[in-house]
Amino acid sequence: MITYDPKDVTVTVGSRFITGYAEGSMVECEKDEDNFSAKVSAQGEVSVAISNNPLGTITITLEQTSPDVKYLNSLANSKQVIPIWVKGPTEKAGGTKAMIKKPAGVTFADETEDREFEVQVFDYTVE
Repeated sequence: MITYDPKDVTVTVGSRFITGYAEGSMVECEKDEDNFSAKVSAQGEVSVAISNNPLGTITITLEQTSPDVKYLNSLANSKQVIPIWVKGPTEKAGGTKAMIKKPAGVTFADETEDREFEVQVFDYTVE
């Protein structure tokens, strides 16, 4: 039996381990496009087109008080290409070439708010 503990999940952006996640979904990883598309002709013949799109998106959600908000905003503003890896107890997702799409949106309220960063991965892989 495998026991899941969120403390066992690590996210590295560049060479830095990210900390200070928001409550709920800390990080989400997904390939941008299906691996193939299928069409069926009027007579029931199936054709399949393989997609060679390697793009994926990783969304990191931090508390506004996270020490890494400033770091990720800086990377977004610099348009720097960096590696990103998300590792859990049994899975790994990410790639060696990625960019943060834009700095996080900013909201101030009577409680701490979340800061969300979308990372476009140009050679996305899941293991």
